[in-house]
Amino acid sequence: MEQRTEISSLGEFGLIEHLTKNFEIYNVSTVETVGDDAAVIDHFGKQTVITTDLLIEGIHFDLMYTPLKHLGYKSVIVNLSDVYAMMAQPTQITVSIGVSNRFSVEALTEFYEGVYAACEKYKVDLIGGDTSASQKGFIISVTAIGEVAPDKYVKRNTAQKGDLICVSGDVGGAFLGLTLLERERKIYLENPNVQPDLEGEDYVIGRLLKPEARKDIVDFLEKNEILPTSMMDISDGISSEILHICKQSKKGCKIYEDKLPINESSRKAAFKFGLDPTVCALSGGEDYELIFTLKQEDYDKITLNEEISVIGYITEPEDGCKFLSKGGNEFDITAQGWKAF
Repeated sequence: MEQRTEISSLGEFGLIEHLTKNFEIYNVSTVETVGDDAAVIDHFGKQTVITTDLLIEGIHFDLMYTPLKHLGYKSVIVNLSDVYAMMAQPTQITVSIGVSNRFSVEALTEFYEGVYAACEKYKVDLIGGDTSASQKGFIISVTAIGEVAPDKYVKRNTAQKGDLICVSGDVGGAFLGLTLLERERKIYLENPNVQPDLEGEDYVIGRLLKPEARKDIVDFLEKNEILPTSMMDISDGISSEILHICKQSKKGCKIYEDKLPINESSRKAAFKFGLDPTVCALSGGEDYELIFTLKQEDYDKITLNEEISVIGYITEPEDGCKFLSKGGNEFDITAQGWKAF
């Protein structure tokens, strides 16, 4: 039987020390980390970007099918993704957790292994946080800090008429992974003897449980001296994000169904569930891809990158936000994505 250490046996400071003792430092801007009243960072004349996210058990994740290590990894990724969406490079994070006594020290160590793996992959330093008791469930709050050359950050409200609308990677997969796992969870609750049927669905499950932030896209844009005119990460679905960009930029847009990047595995999973892959791509959230707008003269530069798809362009505000189907019909884009309340 695996060992179980009660959190109370270590106490708060003992727990923090236990969970953070092996973290390495990757950035020269990190001056002081965990263990003092506050962390100290120095960005040497660069501008600092800061973002924070709250993840709550039963709302944002279900531990019935989310391994704790994956959860730790994803908690970091969703924040790094927001930093990259500003065309900035993440450098530090803080992680705060609220846990009930149903979690052991071993369980939290597993969660932090995931945090550590993300920090190592993206070369980000864990510099602090807080731990608290929670009456029930697991609460996670991560703050990410990044740096960017002065005034090189990219906002949402600066898209211009005629700009190309681009998306990294492919979309809709995470939503299909969630649909699959929720279905299997329901079957299990009704009949615990039935083994989950996840055969051949590794791709969509991976998109949900272990997303990646698109550092590679930001590095590519920087290297090729392409500065997007606006950018966001796709946490709530393409339609929701493009409506944010258009509303805040006071513009309209046109998006083409046949240009949406959908992975073959996602397409097959959608058909299996009787869902329309296009709807999953437009409204499915949690892909953590980047959606951004570019000046038309940058088009030749981005054709070098197979991971970037042009899905439409920005129009005048009076043209509205339109979606052109493969059949040639035009629809208004509506946000079907995640609503927090």
